[in-house]
Amino acid sequence: MNDIVTAYLSTWNAVDPETRRALLDAHWTPDATYVDPMAAVAGTEAIGAVVEGVHEQFPGFEFTLVGEPDAHHDQVRFQWGLGPAGSEPPVIGFDVVTVDADRRIATVAGFLDRVPA
Repeated sequence: MNDIVTAYLSTWNAVDPETRRALLDAHWTPDATYVDPMAAVAGTEAIGAVVEGVHEQFPGFEFTLVGEPDAHHDQVRFQWGLGPAGSEPPVIGFDVVTVDADRRIATVAGFLDRVPA
């Protein structure tokens, strides 16, 4: 499932809207859901808008994998960091992703572990 995590983080790191749209189309189900403490959306258009909002709020920041993903059956959990490239991320989160039979992202449940004041 490391490929799923890579596709997921690539989607979140895609600054260019066309690149992000292509990643959403390739790796997410059209009716995928995403929920975290600050958003609850359904569909790739809405998910793309949430990603765009993060880029607007944290320009120049990127998502990186923290530790190793843990997967079984159709789900994977992993911790990520959000921060400037090459430095300790000030934001740390934890996501659980489930995939459909075609191994496309179907649901995401996100949690925030560390957020600066």
